[in-house]
Amino acid sequence: MAEIQSKCVQVGDLELHYLEAGEGPAVLFLHGWPTHSQLYRHVLPVVGESRRAIALDLPGFGRSSKPLDASYSFRFYDRLISEFLEALGIEKIGLVVHDLGGPIGLHWAVGNKERLTDLTLLNTLVFPEMSWAVKLFVGASMMPVVRGLLSSPRGLAAAMRFGVVNKSQISPEVAAMYQEPFVSQASRKALLKTAHALHMKGFATIANGLADIEVPVRMIYGSSDRILPHVGKTMQRVGERIPHAEITAIADCGHFLQEDRPEEVTALLADFLSSSVA
Repeated sequence: MAEIQSKCVQVGDLELHYLEAGEGPAVLFLHGWPTHSQLYRHVLPVVGESRRAIALDLPGFGRSSKPLDASYSFRFYDRLISEFLEALGIEKIGLVVHDLGGPIGLHWAVGNKERLTDLTLLNTLVFPEMSWAVKLFVGASMMPVVRGLLSSPRGLAAAMRFGVVNKSQISPEVAAMYQEPFVSQASRKALLKTAHALHMKGFATIANGLADIEVPVRMIYGSSDRILPHVGKTMQRVGERIPHAEITAIADCGHFLQEDRPEEVTALLADFLSSSVA
């Protein structure tokens, strides 16, 4: 298996941390809320046997900068991804996206289709029509008392455990790994800001652009997702717009499928990512 390396790069005023493994055609892994690049720690060494596998800590997360004055908008992330790839000397890229990283990556992808080599969707948001669960979460992230609990160490650990079926997978050590980037009040404020900064117009842009994606597409999702309870319908809707996409539902698996069923998810990802550029 390929060795994971921890690296940092300066992009404008931001220091971005990322994990990298392997060589070959590049693939970028994007996490969601409230995780970071370590979400893909089981995946990178295996995918790195055939690809240059890169997992980025998005701004506001992990070991990357957490500016309080950033917009965390679609435009902000579009520019950031392009500048990050430029800093690494990458022209074309595969994308693997999860949770909040889904709309972030997809918005960039529909605007940069000529740079996309393949696309993988894990449990994620795609369309502007939001479920009650998403609306509840966004609302909670803006309520003075509740938002503090949501971003607290206890709240983050609870969110991770809520997002898996196999609770033992979120051990105290794993929970601490996701709590560690948010020890300061400023870092928690930045985290909360990321939760409600993406405009609905951006989701509409994604929905309208999906049918033009012609590269290989794979969708893999945990079907027992309590955070995105309608993820199965979301994947079906994407499949209607991208008929050549292959969809796999993993039973008894929750939202954080990389933690819930790491071996199965890694095998599925490695198989697709090695064959899509063969």
